[in-house]
Amino acid sequence: MEANKTNSIYDDRSFKDRHSFLLFITGSILVSTVIVVISMTMYNGSGAAQLDLSRPGYVSVRSQAIEGESDFQSYSSVGTMDKEAIDSFKKLFDKQSKKLKAVDAFGGSPSPLSPVSLGIDDQTAL
Repeated sequence: MEANKTNSIYDDRSFKDRHSFLLFITGSILVSTVIVVISMTMYNGSGAAQLDLSRPGYVSVRSQAIEGESDFQSYSSVGTMDKEAIDSFKKLFDKQSKKLKAVDAFGGSPSPLSPVSLGIDDQTAL
């Protein structure tokens, strides 16, 4: 008799209680799919996809990309973290920050997307 009482207690649980882990996994997959669809829509709609030369479809034209004669100096991602490294980073950061602040993003001259602002020489533009 007690076996019947035990089985009836487990049978009385709702579908949600019996399959909570499966529902959690399914919900997680659905949420991540929605987020990926939204991000890919934004990536393609913003025009960033057309500028991304790392995509497999652009292997043939990747070698034609011209690196401009830029004075941009990147900061090393490896090395020791000491006062000299921090000072070097701040110096490079301040230099690039001044260039960004010189451009008025709301209609001033030069335009933020002009070849001059982007550091593109008119002769090397495709």
